Amino acid sequence: MIGYVTLGTNDLPRAAAFYDALLAEMGAKRFMEFDTFIAWTVTPESPGIALTKPFDGNAATVGNGVMVALEAKDPAMVDRMYNKAMSLGATDEGPAGPRGDNFHAGYFRDPDGNKLSFFCMS
Repeated sequence: MIGYVTLGTNDLPRAAAFYDALLAEMGAKRFMEFDTFIAWTVTPESPGIALTKPFDGNAATVGNGVMVALEAKDPAMVDRMYNKAMSLGATDEGPAGPRGDNFHAGYFRDPDGNKLSFFCMS
């Protein structure tokens, strides 16, 4: 149902470098790129994630309570992706690890303050 999720940024080149390096670990590549918008996906048939400068020209701000959860294939990939995000300058919002019996996740904020998570269900 979801085609792509868009996150706002005030520094597209910095944010793009963060996501190029982070999402490459999942096999994602840029599939759409304009002066103010870049989007990544793993395959053309799968949902994507995009960065944009706000259309209205105002500063990008973080949505309180908004989070993007990116599915990983297994707990090891969750751990690897979370650690990669931290190495790229993300801010910890909850280290990777089990949460309950069948859920493994790691939470972080990107350099613009957007909250994301890598997760898997087992």
